[in-house]
Amino acid sequence: MKAVYVTEAEKIEVKEIDIPELKKDEVLIKVAVAGICGSDIHTYKGLHPFRKPPVVIGHEVAGEVIKVGNEVHDIKVGDRVTVEPQIGSGESEGEMTGNVNYSDKRLAPGMGDWLGTMAEYFVSPASQVISLPDSVSYERGVLVEPLAVGVHAAFKADIKSTDRVAILGAGPIGLLTLAAVRARGVTATLVTDVLQYSLDVAIDLGATKTLNIMENEDWIKQSKEEMGGSFDKVFITAGVKGIVNDALNLLKKGGKVVTVAMFHGPQTIDIEQLQQNEKEIIGCMTYNRPDTLEALEIIEKNEIPVDKVISHYLNYNEADKGFRIVDKKEEQSVKVLVSFQ
Repeated sequence: MKAVYVTEAEKIEVKEIDIPELKKDEVLIKVAVAGICGSDIHTYKGLHPFRKPPVVIGHEVAGEVIKVGNEVHDIKVGDRVTVEPQIGSGESEGEMTGNVNYSDKRLAPGMGDWLGTMAEYFVSPASQVISLPDSVSYERGVLVEPLAVGVHAAFKADIKSTDRVAILGAGPIGLLTLAAVRARGVTATLVTDVLQYSLDVAIDLGATKTLNIMENEDWIKQSKEEMGGSFDKVFITAGVKGIVNDALNLLKKGGKVVTVAMFHGPQTIDIEQLQQNEKEIIGCMTYNRPDTLEALEIIEKNEIPVDKVISHYLNYNEADKGFRIVDKKEEQSVKVLVSFQ
């Protein structure tokens, strides 16, 4: 089968490899589309904490089941599916937490012998497979996983429909966090970024206001003025220097910051701002099954046009271009899908 490899930092190759053997509790999926995620870019650049080149890249996927193991009974050949790409018991420091994302030993595509999704065929444990309704296309189905990240962030923030919300970063995860927040009834939302075309997508998804911080020197003050005051919740969806303190400065007393972005390098924290105003900074890591199911429900309802985040649809032979334009923010790229159809 054809598979997209990150062979070394910033180098993509399409290779011919064997289809992995199917275990008794697994299914074989003929991949229709795979997505390029921000964490894939970290792998592409050699910065990811556990996915290291050379590796078959990708963890977002949608496709058709073409074979099932002999112990798989609730999934059948011909099913249209996506995958929740993480495996774990929920055990952390000897305790069962009930949260897969807390697992001390968590497995994801691109780790160990579990190959990534960006290939003609992808093997997954049946336990991780999610059936797609007929009304959900593969192109929208592949967005279930990244939208689940936004859903989990909204859960961690304890979002209320009356909250005033800021989202710092209008990449795919920031935009899908916006979708998740809106799905919970929030009507007062501000999205910031440095790229106007990404902010235009935020408007398509229903953002109340957007702000290009490159064009507004005192953007924190302006954000509060435009939205009628400080924010109840702020989501950090871009891991840039100084953004934690920016988020704290946007918050009202008792507000919550949720860190969704991947960070590389230290962040400073204004501890006085945090402590004296009883503000909170909350970590947020991937998702759990309820988040995935809520994401699928949002996509199936189709009240929020999440597919607006899709900017490019490329053949797998163009995967190198896909990674380049996402990394370099070229061609007004937002969410890039790679097709194996």
